[in-house]
Amino acid sequence: MKRVNIGLLGMGNIGTGTYKTLEMNRAGIEARTGLDLRITRILEIDTERDRGVSVSKDSFTQDPDSIFSDPEISIVIELLGGVEPATSFMLAAMNGGKSVVTANKAAVAANYEALTEAAAKNGVQFRFEASVGGGIPILTALTGALLANEYTEIMGILNGTTNYILTKMTQEGRAYEEALAEAQAKGFAEADPTADVEGTDVANKLAILLSLAFGKRVRPEEIPTKGISQITKEDIEEARSQGCVIKLIASAFYADGKLKYFISPTYMHETHPLAGVSNEFNAVFVKGNAVGELMFYGKGAGPLPTGSAVMGDVIEIARSL
Repeated sequence: MKRVNIGLLGMGNIGTGTYKTLEMNRAGIEARTGLDLRITRILEIDTERDRGVSVSKDSFTQDPDSIFSDPEISIVIELLGGVEPATSFMLAAMNGGKSVVTANKAAVAANYEALTEAAAKNGVQFRFEASVGGGIPILTALTGALLANEYTEIMGILNGTTNYILTKMTQEGRAYEEALAEAQAKGFAEADPTADVEGTDVANKLAILLSLAFGKRVRPEEIPTKGISQITKEDIEEARSQGCVIKLIASAFYADGKLKYFISPTYMHETHPLAGVSNEFNAVFVKGNAVGELMFYGKGAGPLPTGSAVMGDVIEIARSL
């Protein structure tokens, strides 16, 4: 059995979910792939927190170079979040000959060219399935099974926090502030929800989709974006009177030969597949000129769904080593 050693940058919620995904499914992964995957070094300051998994304290380090310079480590997983130092760490790992997997949409969206060019230059892989849609394998589909298509439209519900808030407003008549407070109490929204409710998180994800599906490099701040913080009960009822629901939609499509893209609260008719996507779930609706219409649906966030996507990328790289 081929052993592959892995370095993990960050063991917060997503890092812990990734570690759990590997350990709880280890026997099945080994049986199906013939790979013995081991997370041998973990960059983490907090070594005392109870994470619900057994981790040797000898695995922890506060020196990232001890991971980047370790010749026994072939793959580095980056789960620190934020643009920096995450981007610099990923570049250092790839410049050291290691493949990188990340769930970090902000870093990928901000530095897509630098990261992909570093991978090509160093003959390593850079994979980031978990950066868009959590456990939904949308990027793998777009760049793999659907690659023979010319994409004509992609629309998606790409943020579980906003979808949860709008679901509560629609189904239970909650005011925006009340639904937001409930989302925060359940851990779906941060104490400062601005990145979610104003669409910044979605802009990062749409920027990545634009790069992969349409070959169009657009920085997140260049995408016209409107969030949901101004949506009222009256708006919800107006949509309902027209047989619609309001969803925060990321959209990209061709019109008059030009690629259009934006993020905005949108009336979705109740017959549209995206209209039925509720609570914290995400979905991506794709049109290809050969395959027609497809929809990918699932949990767009959370430690285990995201960890599932991270480990999927890790396994694909390990198979190719």
